[in-house]
Amino acid sequence: MPFDTALTRALGIEIPVVQGGMQWVGYAELASAVSNAGGLGILTALTQPTPEDLRKEIRKTKTLTTKPFGVNITLLPTMNAPPYHEYAQVVIDEGIKVVETAGNSPGPVINLLKQHNIIILHKCTTIRHAQSAVKLGVDFLSIDGFECAGHVGEHDITNFILLSKARQTLGVPFIASGGFADGQGLAAALALGAEGVNMGTRFMCTAIVDAQETDTELVLRRWKNTSRLFKNKVTDEAVRIEKTSTTGKFEEVGPLVSGKRGREVFINGDKDFGVWTAGQVIGLIHDIPTCEVLVRRIEKEAVESLERSQKLFRGKVGQPKL
Repeated sequence: MPFDTALTRALGIEIPVVQGGMQWVGYAELASAVSNAGGLGILTALTQPTPEDLRKEIRKTKTLTTKPFGVNITLLPTMNAPPYHEYAQVVIDEGIKVVETAGNSPGPVINLLKQHNIIILHKCTTIRHAQSAVKLGVDFLSIDGFECAGHVGEHDITNFILLSKARQTLGVPFIASGGFADGQGLAAALALGAEGVNMGTRFMCTAIVDAQETDTELVLRRWKNTSRLFKNKVTDEAVRIEKTSTTGKFEEVGPLVSGKRGREVFINGDKDFGVWTAGQVIGLIHDIPTCEVLVRRIEKEAVESLERSQKLFRGKVGQPKL
């Protein structure tokens, strides 16, 4: 086991790679495959229509892997909020040891989970939000750069700056999220102070294998809910309305960006049917390996990159010559 980071030690995993929660993607089959490969697979709670459905998916995952896996609970900005506490209670009841949280006002859910000694990985797009999460007692921060898929925040800070700022200012270990697809990226994240990486887009394939890093679109910026989505016919129309609407009413674009329509993309395979999240890292994805092959490849690449970096320096570290 070549990796010994705060993340691998705390989670009991071999390779510091977390498969982040992804709506309509984070099912038992994917989570178990990533965990079996040595990383941490994660189920997405809100992909399941009810808390009891999440319970069934957790139990299904337990039949597919004996390795650690977690659950993502994302708190959405919505008028009709899902029963977050009920989802969290299922996580507790089923003995899950790791939860990835994200979204607005996570305090009550985090407090409930921490009462049961569950390890919390909280995803943030700014240092200010990360510092607030530290006060809530999270165990790890997932620092999410502007390159990421989905909700990118409104500050447009890329990972190269964000990770270094996290290293300088945060007293809690963190992992890097957004823009990671290979072992070289993992090695770079470790060099910048991270304890591992969170990958989402890399665990998705088909249409994105032929895509370039320019094939994403920022949508809903007008409404301060910016999301990075795969660029297709639907996002083109949504952006056109967003830029030309004289009323600025969300209802004009709402049907185009509906979650129900986006879910169908993952069911019918039509990449132009609705909106779906993808990060700029799609430009680095060129094949469709199994999770086992992918995670082990990342391990090998990261070790080779770290060894190469060591060879770039000879001698001893000392005081500069005056």
